[in-house]
Amino acid sequence: MTGDGLPAGGFNPLVPELDVRDLPASLAFWCGTLGFSVAYARPENGFAYLERGGAQVMLNVVNGNWRTGDLEPPLGRGINLQITIDAVDPILAALDAASWPLFRPAHEAWCRVGEEEEGLRQFLVQDPNGYLLRFAESLGRRRLSPDGRA
Repeated sequence: MTGDGLPAGGFNPLVPELDVRDLPASLAFWCGTLGFSVAYARPENGFAYLERGGAQVMLNVVNGNWRTGDLEPPLGRGINLQITIDAVDPILAALDAASWPLFRPAHEAWCRVGEEEEGLRQFLVQDPNGYLLRFAESLGRRRLSPDGRA
């Protein structure tokens, strides 16, 4: 679970850093249940840089460095992090095996993108700190009809 190098493919241009209260519990969830791995960590600072299939996230024990207001649970209110994966079923099975509740069960969502719709099979789950995570697999695209319907 612990690495000590750069993330595969280097650093993404945008990587969220999430304040957490209990790093071992967060790592157990993110790595043990969701399938992320630790690219590198600084345990002495309560920090870990995680990756999974090109998705990257940093976890950092609350230390006040980035504090803009009170940190009351659930953390991350007003944001959800979409993580695109090849298939949602393996993560759904791991969450079920861990008896971890879903925030919203798996469902299809189609959104207009230009003259097409992009389809996702997705579900939402909260991590131990309350951050809302949306895992999504692509269902492909479909062309809209002239009246704007699929």
